Amino acid sequence: MSIRCEQSPDEVSRVVRCWQRGGGSVGLVPTMGALHEGHLSLVRASVAECERTVVSIFLNPTQFSPGEDLERYPRRLEEDCRVLGEAGADLVFCPAEQTMYPPGFCTYVVQEGLPERLCGAFRPGHFRGVLTVVMKLFQVAPAQRAYFGRKDFQQSVLIRRMAEDLNVPVEVRVMPTVREKDGLAMSSRNEYLTAEQRRQAVCLYEALAAARRLFRKGERSSERLLGKMREVVAGFPAARAQYVEIVDPDTLQPVRQVGEDSVGALAVCLGEVRLIDNMPFGECPDIFLGRDS
Repeated sequence: MSIRCEQSPDEVSRVVRCWQRGGGSVGLVPTMGALHEGHLSLVRASVAECERTVVSIFLNPTQFSPGEDLERYPRRLEEDCRVLGEAGADLVFCPAEQTMYPPGFCTYVVQEGLPERLCGAFRPGHFRGVLTVVMKLFQVAPAQRAYFGRKDFQQSVLIRRMAEDLNVPVEVRVMPTVREKDGLAMSSRNEYLTAEQRRQAVCLYEALAAARRLFRKGERSSERLLGKMREVVAGFPAARAQYVEIVDPDTLQPVRQVGEDSVGALAVCLGEVRLIDNMPFGECPDIFLGRDS
């Protein structure tokens, strides 16, 4: 199925507002491209819940720190557009960098507190870039709903808070993490892993799952559950934990006593590849590829 690809923000805004004047609801799925099943699950959710779906593909330079993987990040726009058409999306917004950040650009969204936790402690400026580009996308494509994956848990918390604080009339929908059969969360950066690193990357899921099993047996001490997570990661020689935490789902502050809504979160480096994952201790409706559970 063919799909319309558009680079002009003004034209995307015109099309979206035209759809809405006709009474149709619009869903927005922001991405950086290199689409995988995790992205496509968001697109399918939007297609199921909205009359029209816009997907953005923009490799946002402002969320990459110096020395990160901006230059080698996978780029395959033609293939991405093909699979988006098959998934039922209506429009792809794929602007050039100079369109999103024209000469003289100097206005950014800066959030206090929440970005300093978890990933933000190790990627200074990252969430300033994320929130700025998402706010721009909310303005260009003023959809009723915007879809994000739970795998990027901290990002989803910050975006929801931004929308609430700045009165952006959009429902932020956070959808289940899509995992490989062995539990590894789908990520475009998984492509960087060597065969051995890929085998050991399962440590993120296994650490979270082990802590959750202890929780189900009655353990509520954050210290002991964190100890189990660190023990599991340490059992994989190629893995180096950057952080391992259990936090409140709204404030992202560490908790001492773990409850159903508490979230285990970790970042692990395998060589130069940095992966993140998270899991709530209560209900966890993740999607596993290739298996029923």
